[in-house]
Order: sequence, then structure tokens, then C-alpha cells
Amino acid sequence: MNHEQNIRLTQVGPGTAGGLLQRRFWQPIALAEEFDPALAPDMGGIEHPRLIKAVRALGQDFVLVKNHDGSWALLDRDCPHRGANLAFARYETGNYKNNSTPRSISAGEMPISLQKTAPTAIRCPFHGWAFETSGEQPGQCIDTPAEPSTSTLCQHIRQKTYPVQEKAGVVWAWLGETAPEPMPELDCFAAPASHSFAFKGMWQANWLQCFEVGMDPAHPSFLHRFLQDADLAETGSNAGGKQFRSAAAGAVEGERWPMTRVMRELHRPQLSAQAVGSNTAQGIRITALRALSEATTHVRITQAIFPHIFVIPLSETLTITQWHLPVDDGRTYWFSVFTSYDAPIHQAAMRAQRLPYTTLPHYHSQGGCAQRLGLFRRGASHTHLLGMGEDDINVHDQWAVESSGALQDRTREHLATSDKIIVLYRRWLQRAQEAAEKGAAPPSLPAMQTLNEAPGTVDGFAPKDQWEAWASEQLAAKRSKASWLKK
Repeated sequence: MNHEQNIRLTQVGPGTAGGLLQRRFWQPIALAEEFDPALAPDMGGIEHPRLIKAVRALGQDFVLVKNHDGSWALLDRDCPHRGANLAFARYETGNYKNNSTPRSISAGEMPISLQKTAPTAIRCPFHGWAFETSGEQPGQCIDTPAEPSTSTLCQHIRQKTYPVQEKAGVVWAWLGETAPEPMPELDCFAAPASHSFAFKGMWQANWLQCFEVGMDPAHPSFLHRFLQDADLAETGSNAGGKQFRSAAAGAVEGERWPMTRVMRELHRPQLSAQAVGSNTAQGIRITALRALSEATTHVRITQAIFPHIFVIPLSETLTITQWHLPVDDGRTYWFSVFTSYDAPIHQAAMRAQRLPYTTLPHYHSQGGCAQRLGLFRRGASHTHLLGMGEDDINVHDQWAVESSGALQDRTREHLATSDKIIVLYRRWLQRAQEAAEKGAAPPSLPAMQTLNEAPGTVDGFAPKDQWEAWASEQLAAKRSKASWLKK
């Protein structure tokens, strides 16, 4: 790959080939809980919560507004009058069309009878221009108070807005010029709030290297290699960042193996990829087989869904679906939705396990390569191959992502057999960007098949000559436990 190809693959700004492609997919723009003043230190107090937040995605700046009725609005951040920052705007309600005086207000002090009927707007503090955030014409300018009373300027000014919706605890935005596509049919969107939990984090690197780490099935045997195994009784499925310290499904001669042992001892996976697709999602089903003996193999099935989603197992009953939002060309937010196919998730406990490693309100890591990501000074030999991330394996991935710089120099790579998934994805990405430049939908991979169910994950020991049948049974068994799935 040459330098120009590397730049083309990774850019996401307006007008770039990559930017045009990314704008043909729903993007995670924020966690819904970022507007909860009990959790978000920048959103005011319980009595008077702030309902406007600055967000950035695909190299563009926006303001996200949560209206008092629970609906959302996403607008360009620069005021169309003189370019002031609308993240500092006032949230207001009032009957503008009848010339009543609007006022700043919060949902907590608004009468219930008014909460469902009053039009809402954000008002720029520079010259007082106001833009509707609910109703039939979101973004429409509805007040220019410094203009003559006879002015009709409002009628000709409209701030650009974008389709937005909330699902699985995440607020999603459609940033392209085409009509929004349906959301992908993923189990995390079907699960009720009681069985899901969403979180996010910032990595100081381009989105592509962030995504490529997650869909690489060879790296866990090394990047996540613990030199000692923890007690399985102390590493439950809800345990913070200890994704590779719980047990694989099944047993070896009656013994349960922690995933740390699987990855450490079986480090030469046989990799295969199968293109899969449906009307709402397409991608690659990734299978890694790690032979234990002539009779037994370990099977790990994950999914890479375009443009930047992967689905991986956390335990026998928990799955992680993760998106990689390109903030701009050098920063990425990962958004993870944890989905339980069995018991409800203890969201408060899940959040508490992650907050010690996160700096709010921007969800930045408390480490980072500049701080050496908490590298243990006693060295790696006692605990972990990398020497950091004893309690949070996200630190391992962050190191892998950030250590090659904000934009990895792919011209210096020497790809190997174990990189076949990365090669397959990059080829699709090139073709998809070419299609986006022509205004066409992203192409399917060759030999695209039809999915009869949502992308699933498998992690466990199987009979070596019957692993495919075993994997199908495991997928079916996991989904059969979910009372919230349509049977």
C-alpha cells in the first residue's frame, strides 16, 4: 500500500471518498446517559439539566439537543448568522408564532401539560437568533429579535439538521445526503433496556486501525496473553475489563479452561472468513479454530459488520457489539453495547467497573500512550506479556491502536497469513469508497449469503470433525435463552 492509498482509506471528512462512504451508515453520536445530570458532570444539575451538548463526528461539529419530550435534534454547530458556537445556546420554549415571549427553561420546571405541546428552540447568545428543535421544521429560524418587526428574514433561514434516533442506550445520527437506511438487525437492538448496557471511550487514533484490532482473530493469543490464570469464580461475566479471564464453553476432560489459557496455549489459529449479508447488514463471519488434540478444537466465531462494527463474545450469555465512530481523521470513539441473552444486566455495576479508567465528561482514557498506559515498572514477566492492563484488557487494545501513531503508516507493513481478514476488509473498503464517490450503495462481498438470523458469536470447545454443527447448536442455545427474542 502506498501513502496515497493509506490516506484515502482512512479519511472521513466531508467530500472525501471515505467520508462519503461513512455517511451512508448510521453513526453513534452519543450515549443517552450523557444527558443525565446524575451521571454527566457537564450537564447541569438535577433541577435544571442542560439539554444541549457539543458533539463531533466524521470531521464535522454538531450540537445534539434532547427536547423536554424526550425527542432528539442534531444541528450544525455554527450559527448561520455569524458563525457563533451553538453549543452555548439557550434551550427555550414558547409560542413563537403568536409572538409570546419565550424563556429559557428546563424539563424539570415545566408543567407536564406543557411538556408535550410547547415548541422548543435553541437561541444563539450572540444576536438572539432562535432555531426550532422540535415540530415539523426542525432547524427553521423562528426569531431574529434585532431585525425590524416587519422582517421576514426568518422564513429564509434554516439551520441544517440530521435524522437522529435512540436505540440500545445510544443516540444515532444519519449524516449523509441520502435517505436514511434501516438500522441493522442486531440482537443488541432487540434486547430490552434491562438486558443491555452501553458505554464508550476515546482512542487517539484513526478509526481504521481501531476497527482492525477488533476484527483481528490472531491478536488475543499475544496482546491479551496473561501469564497466570485467575480463579474463574472471581471473574464473572460482568467483571469490568476481564473479557478474556472467564471460561470458554465446554470442558477439556472435565476441566473448565479460562480463555487466558486457551489463548496462551493454543496460539496458532486456523482462520477462515465467510461473507454474509442481509437487507440491513453485511460483513464477514470470522472463524478461528485452535486445535487442542486430534479429537477436540476450540472454536471462536465473531463478526465484522460494515462499516466499523464487530460482534464478539464476552461469555456464554453476554455479547459485545462495538462501533468505531470516526471523530475525525486522528481520533475515534468506540461505542460498546453489552447484550445479555439470559439474566438482566446490572447497569450500575457495569458502569462502576469502567469509570475508574475513564475521565468524564468526554470519556477519555485515564492512560494513553503519552502516560505509558500504566506500564508496570516491575516488567511484564510476572503478569502479562504486554506488562499492563492487569484489570482492564481495553488498555491492551488501546496500546495496540495508539502505539503506531494517530495514523498508522501502512506503507511499512508486511502482512502475513494471519492477516487475511484485514486484507479482505480493506479490499471491500476500497470498492465501497469507489461506489460512494459515484453515489452508489456499498457493494456486497463476493459469494454473499443470506443471514437467517442476526450475527452471533461462539466461544468454546467442540468435536474437531463436527465443530460446525456444534457451533450452530451453541448459537441456537444461546438465543433460545433470550425471552426477548421472537421465537
